[in-house]
Amino acid sequence: LSPPVDVEETAEGFVFRADLPGMSEKDVKVSLVGDTLTLRGERKRETEKKSGNVHRTERVFGAFERTFTLPAPVRGDQVKASYRNGVLEVRVPKAEEARVREIEVQVS
Repeated sequence: LSPPVDVEETAEGFVFRADLPGMSEKDVKVSLVGDTLTLRGERKRETEKKSGNVHRTERVFGAFERTFTLPAPVRGDQVKASYRNGVLEVRVPKAEEARVREIEVQVS
């Protein structure tokens, strides 16, 4: 199981969005150590007994771990993670020294 993840970089930081349908937020863990962000979790198999025969099983169950190296210094104390409608969103703000600054060109 390796969920798809979109990674977006903005002027303020990085945004990670992972599709985790059918998972509970308590089955998902997010950690940041230095410049490495890790998303891990486990999709558990439904234990409901079915009275009929199963003809096909395509959904994947089990543990996953995705690791991303951030290309700029970040504010680890301000990371925010939210989970809604099966999508995990993690916002990692850049450190002040990594933000792009616009410098006005003076005409003389």
